[in-house]
Amino acid sequence: MAMRARFPRAFPAVLLILALCSIASAADAPKIVSQNGRFAFMVDGRPYLILGAQINNSSAWPSVLPKVWPSLEDMHANTVEAPVYWEQIEPQPGKFDFTNVDDLLQQARQHHLHLVVLWFGTWKNGQMHYAPTWVKTDPARYPRMINSHGEPIDVLSANSVANRDADKVAFVALTRHLQSVDGSQHTILLIQVENESGAIGTVRDYSALANQQFAKQVPSELTAGLHKKPGTWTQVFGPDADEAFQAWYQARYINDIVTAGKAQFNVPMYVNVWVSYPAAELPERRVTVPGINYPSGGAVQKMIDLWKVAAPAIDMIGPDIYTDDSGFYRELLRTYARPDNPLWIPETGSGDSFAKFFFYALGKGAIGFSPFGIDRTGWTFTDGTGPKAHTENYALIAPMDSQIALLNFEGKLKTAVEEPGKAQQELDFGQWQATISFGFPQPDGRRPPGTPDFHGRALVAQLGPNEFLVTGIDARVSFHLPSRLAGQRMNILQAVQGTYVDGKWEPLRIWNGDQTDRGLNFKHGGEVIHVSLAKF
Repeated sequence: MAMRARFPRAFPAVLLILALCSIASAADAPKIVSQNGRFAFMVDGRPYLILGAQINNSSAWPSVLPKVWPSLEDMHANTVEAPVYWEQIEPQPGKFDFTNVDDLLQQARQHHLHLVVLWFGTWKNGQMHYAPTWVKTDPARYPRMINSHGEPIDVLSANSVANRDADKVAFVALTRHLQSVDGSQHTILLIQVENESGAIGTVRDYSALANQQFAKQVPSELTAGLHKKPGTWTQVFGPDADEAFQAWYQARYINDIVTAGKAQFNVPMYVNVWVSYPAAELPERRVTVPGINYPSGGAVQKMIDLWKVAAPAIDMIGPDIYTDDSGFYRELLRTYARPDNPLWIPETGSGDSFAKFFFYALGKGAIGFSPFGIDRTGWTFTDGTGPKAHTENYALIAPMDSQIALLNFEGKLKTAVEEPGKAQQELDFGQWQATISFGFPQPDGRRPPGTPDFHGRALVAQLGPNEFLVTGIDARVSFHLPSRLAGQRMNILQAVQGTYVDGKWEPLRIWNGDQTDRGLNFKHGGEVIHVSLAKF
């Protein structure tokens, strides 16, 4: 105890958490709050960072769930994303079976995980595969989309009131049930409504009803919201008219379902997006065509503004990102991190090359991140293992996830991520600067070597005027004053390695000598340092 008394003042996590008491309380349902253009996801009165893991599409069955939980535990995830299937919960019209839902919820609680429910209803990846058999086999009542050749395709029409109402009835029954089993416990954090909605096979519906609607004026609500002059769809949107038409009816369809669901179970609800990839990512086509390269009507990059007007009940639009092209990945983060849209990555690749984007997402203020296909069914990881680099990220951040979420909300967190030719980077905190150097060894007087696959990453958060929380992977962090080298007119008062236990900083040891004289070095040990600096 005597040694502990000589450690520097512990990071006042409790005081920072209490600062948000005016925003949320423990009795509140999960919700998203905003301040100065930044977002926090509040769960039981605390900021929450979703360290997510989405299981495979067919893994949310009681017979398969035992193969799910070990992977999530190994990964240090705090939240599981799992589907609920329309075809399972409503096998006959109006007759509901929530056995699988209850089992999923119970097992998530047993494994101390929060749950994001994925509603696989009208749409899954731009098709109708999760609709019940009684919907699929009755196209007269539940019409499919018609392509430009007059042929039906494997997608339910967003222009059909009957389709929307059938989905809505099921979703209302589901959310009413979720309220009864989780309304006060808050195991369920979010609901994703549909999955990568839209049409694969046509840019829009060419049925007689849809053609009549397309010939009319664009709804005044949409033209006013987008600050466009009135006119027909072609007059207002030109070459994007077909896609915009599909997006409007699709967004209105989902907005109606979300509104009805929230009346039963008031948790944040979002949509995920199969994004539009550049032609360079599609060498077999060299062009990007809605309805072919991605589901037409979804909230792709150029349709976000339309969706925001058409679907105000939706709390977030989250991009599913399956490219490890760093420039395009970062472009997507910038596109979906908007003052009216919290950044949330509901799906991304599980390979090691995607892990560094978790740090990029944190640097853009993300409320969560979730690699896809995390279980032991053999579908994603055929050798029975799991994601290595994502696991390293989560193991590093999990003990302090609430603190990281709060620091990000307050704009005090910055990240650096290695890129080719950028083995050394600067983070600017005003009166203090941090030089981030990637790769080891780093001999004196030479530039850092970087890593062979450019995986270095670092996180620095400012706790006070002269105090910082620092961690990283294959990175050296050196603090200095502006326009000076590290060690000039400044020094490290103390660098304390520690960890968070139940939200409280627990010191482990003081770094000094070789551990601080050439910067703070982070390899693969998972160390977190609270550093105090001084000028002289």
